[in-house]
Amino acid sequence: MKDAFGLPQSLLVLGGTSQIALATARWLIARRTRTVWLAARPSPALDEAAEHLRGLGAQVRTLPFDALDTATHEEALGKVFAEGDIDMVLLAFGTLGDQAHDERDPQAAVRVAQTNYTGAVSAGLVCAAALQAQGHGSLVVLSSVAAERARRANFIYGSSKAGLDTFTQGLGDALQGTGVHVMVVRPGFVRTRMTAGLPEAPLATTPEAVATAVELGLRRRSETVWVPGVLRVVMAVLRHLPRGVFRRLPV
Repeated sequence: MKDAFGLPQSLLVLGGTSQIALATARWLIARRTRTVWLAARPSPALDEAAEHLRGLGAQVRTLPFDALDTATHEEALGKVFAEGDIDMVLLAFGTLGDQAHDERDPQAAVRVAQTNYTGAVSAGLVCAAALQAQGHGSLVVLSSVAAERARRANFIYGSSKAGLDTFTQGLGDALQGTGVHVMVVRPGFVRTRMTAGLPEAPLATTPEAVATAVELGLRRRSETVWVPGVLRVVMAVLRHLPRGVFRRLPV
């Protein structure tokens, strides 16, 4: 069960090699979390992540999980919840894709959409049902500021995150009153392996800063978290700019 401040004792990470997810797991282990499940495709990186978290004092187990193999989600994730209650699910898998390449290769674009949206809808609904059945817990979903408005530079990725963001908001509404807390996290540009080599955007942040924001959001039972917080204001302005003006901005 969560403590008085809403921090979890048990954590399931979907996307167990994500740098943001692992930073969040480390942050929570330092405060409260003792049991961690890392779900991802089997790899040396997954094994290394598990060993690292064990070194911090957590009991860590890994779970083979493929976001694209939606037919297996219910069975695979059901095994985790069958082992005991999960206080928090962190949905952190996703792919950025390569906008220029993916515009020329529709199948590559579809893979981005299926990973970021279809896979997340499947896994999110499975976990939401399990959390509702146990009567408590948080589902934290990593969205992006890219979900707020389509940009020429990354509209394939942004559109998939827009779908995920809308889905998560609706799921949160559907779960009101059930004891399940749903939180959308909208980071800006985060310095990770996924963004390595890309031009750094203004207000760039780190996985550790996202982890800190997640903890604060859990304590406050927030529904939406922006990282950094000033992006809430920035995107409120950008979202309402006329398209002709928006197209000319260096964003």
